[in-house]
Amino acid sequence: MKNGDPRPEKVSQVEEIEGKLSSSSGVLFTEYRGLTVSEMATLRQNLAEAGGHYKVFKNTLVKRAADNRGIQGLESILTGPTAIAFVEGDIVAVAKALKEFSRQNSALVVKGALLDQSLLTQAETSQLADVAPREELLARLAGGFQAPAAKLAGLLQALPRDLAYGFSALIEKKSKEAA
Repeated sequence: MKNGDPRPEKVSQVEEIEGKLSSSSGVLFTEYRGLTVSEMATLRQNLAEAGGHYKVFKNTLVKRAADNRGIQGLESILTGPTAIAFVEGDIVAVAKALKEFSRQNSALVVKGALLDQSLLTQAETSQLADVAPREELLARLAGGFQAPAAKLAGLLQALPRDLAYGFSALIEKKSKEAA
């Protein structure tokens, strides 16, 4: 190993980060300064239940992995102690779990997110946590598709009924005129 060559453990960590960046549906960056070991364990458990994996890496290694993946602009986020939540499922669920935990533990600060190679600011990441759950959005969409069909069915039911009432009234009127 030459003096300028990186150590093998650092190379493997960069490869691990690259793999997580490429396989994750989203990545959330947090500052965890001031959290106790117990609080970190609780946070990891909450994020795992929401579909995330929480890990601390050196900022320089994360920057190198991001550069290798063609991801730019992380310099402003990767300052100070940074932990990363890699999302294997719904990023909204993980963002909600982070937001909920930060309400109870002000030491946790969500710095930003990476979603489909796009960097989200702290404010945009906070808005992400306010999005309705996936199941609710799908239910709303299904309801939106169902509403016009239900209106059409009601209209089609009303048409013969109203026609029958019309004929009945016409017959009654004709029978009164004949009498």
